Amino acid sequence: MGRFTNKVVVITGGNGGIGLAAAQEFAREGAKVVVTGRNPSSLAEAEKVLGPDALVVPTDVTKSADLDDLFQTVRDRHGRIDVLFANAGTAKLAPVEGTSEAMFDEIINTNFRGAYFTVQKALPLLSEGGAIVFTTSWFVQAGVAGTSVVSASKAALRNFARTLASELLPRKIRVNAISPGVVETPLFGKLGLSEASVQELGQHLMQRIPAKRFGTPEEIAKAVTFLASDDASYITGVELAVDGGLTQL
Repeated sequence: MGRFTNKVVVITGGNGGIGLAAAQEFAREGAKVVVTGRNPSSLAEAEKVLGPDALVVPTDVTKSADLDDLFQTVRDRHGRIDVLFANAGTAKLAPVEGTSEAMFDEIINTNFRGAYFTVQKALPLLSEGGAIVFTTSWFVQAGVAGTSVVSASKAALRNFARTLASELLPRKIRVNAISPGVVETPLFGKLGLSEASVQELGQHLMQRIPAKRFGTPEEIAKAVTFLASDDASYITGVELAVDGGLTQL
């Protein structure tokens, strides 16, 4: 039996990258997986990859009605949630002087507000002894030029994980965060930069990473399933860096 046999796992942003890799890992360990996303083509691809046992629900975490529909669907299908992986997020880079209000709102609404109300609306369904995992970022630990809004949104999420961990102690629900370093995911190509700038950024980051390589979604997924499992039963409120030593060495 797997660590998540008959457990219900909900993953926002589960239609690609880290989220999809985590969904596959949870499913391999016996979980009943529910994944969300807002891109129809990647959702359809995720549905093919995960197979008929997974539930794929189109959801924009910035829209309250979408979240209501998501959790009503989960309630109708499964009746509870054992693990919530709040992974939906976006990243666009720009200096402060080049950051528009629209860009600011998009990033904050997706990365922080979306995660906040995802949790709030999921709480009535979360089982006692369950787990919540957030996706933060190595940007929280470093002042990287051009990342002011993304970094602020993830720093807010990091602090929320601590506060929520404290609030949910009476229900024995553990709350932790995973902090990926530079990972080979489609998001890396959606930073709002030119192809040349992305290549230059990639080369610069490679020089900074002690492990001298980017991480893979599968490596992050294994850390997520660890934090969500009973193997991490005495761990709550932490942010686990999975970054090849980038923020530690």
